[in-house]
Amino acid sequence: MPELKQRIGEILQQSQLASFATISGSGKPWVRYVFCLGQADMSIRFATFTNSRKVAQIKQNPEVHLTCGISDPAEMRPYLQIQGRAEFVSDRAERHGFWKESLTAYFNGPDDPNYGIVVITPERIELCTPGSTTPEVWQPYPPDALVL
Repeated sequence: MPELKQRIGEILQQSQLASFATISGSGKPWVRYVFCLGQADMSIRFATFTNSRKVAQIKQNPEVHLTCGISDPAEMRPYLQIQGRAEFVSDRAERHGFWKESLTAYFNGPDDPNYGIVVITPERIELCTPGSTTPEVWQPYPPDALVL
């Protein structure tokens, strides 16, 4: 299993465009693109506006889905399907720790009150390999474990 986690980490730890899905107030899925970056602990982060629709949806229902790993459809390679729980954070340490100069196109620095971070904690990651119909699955805990 450590090899699988390492291969997943290699995909996650590249800043990339991803499809991010939340659940709307009416129970319908809502998908949008985000630029995300995974960490060594398998958490995934991206910047967002504090008053965005996704933040409101996460606060109402933290269950989310993220698909990432393909930047060029002409070059199919392994990609990830991630089921997890999201949290919106706006504390100073998190904002400053995630800040990149590329974010100045959207925010007035890491102390901008409109700037926050979405942190996704994966509950299941599927590594999907082109040509295979069965993904490899990584979970931080056994599927039947009680998570409080």
